[in-house]
Amino acid sequence: MSYFVFLLRFLMIPIAVLLGLAWWDKRRGRETAVALRSWPVSWAIALHVLVALIYTTPWDNYLVATRVWWYDPALVTGITLGWVPIEEYTFFILQPILGGLWLHFLMQNTAYGLPVTDDGLRIRLWSVAVLGVVWFGTAVILITGWQPGTYLALELVWALPPIMLQLGFGADILWQNRRIVFLSIVPLTLYLSAADALAIHWGTWTIDPAQSLNIYIGNVLPLEELIFFLLTNTLITFGIILICAQASHARLTSLKRVAR
Repeated sequence: MSYFVFLLRFLMIPIAVLLGLAWWDKRRGRETAVALRSWPVSWAIALHVLVALIYTTPWDNYLVATRVWWYDPALVTGITLGWVPIEEYTFFILQPILGGLWLHFLMQNTAYGLPVTDDGLRIRLWSVAVLGVVWFGTAVILITGWQPGTYLALELVWALPPIMLQLGFGADILWQNRRIVFLSIVPLTLYLSAADALAIHWGTWTIDPAQSLNIYIGNVLPLEELIFFLLTNTLITFGIILICAQASHARLTSLKRVAR
């Protein structure tokens, strides 16, 4: 299966379906709750596409350059930017669109959390502290050069800082909307992981066994790939909810006043 066929089957078609559902919901007069309507979801998705391209490009080029993963040259167009095929950059664009549209569907069809209270500072501090310890541990793996932990450590060192920033700003806001957060992250992570397992099985791309833990789900999917989609879907979900939540904008306004 070529990389573009993978993108068509597992990302473009679901995106088209979700666009159709969004159109249908609009026709029926369904609207996102006021608490999550401070920014249009389309703007939030566009911002995440831009951030994904900027933040992921150097990291993913490093992975391919160091052979943490590689692709079958016969299954891509051969157009590359740096070490990475153009199909991979297309994936950077399509995943935030897929995740954002799925989240938009949930935001219009799922019950919402309670209003954010003023006692959320503790959960924000603790969540950042716990992830900070995990980040430090994975950084040690990279520094010491333990080869089987390379891919996992590179994932966590790359993804945890922005997640910690999101949690530091609004872990309590995310917790109040935990039903939507869960329904956004978990099903999409399982879906993309299953699609990824098929691509690996068909040889579209390969994960280096020497630089991974060799823990396989279903004897095909490396654990690191599941973690990758968990991390990226978390970044997308957290980011869009925090951008769209009225509580976030109120908090940002308060922080600006304090800064003055």
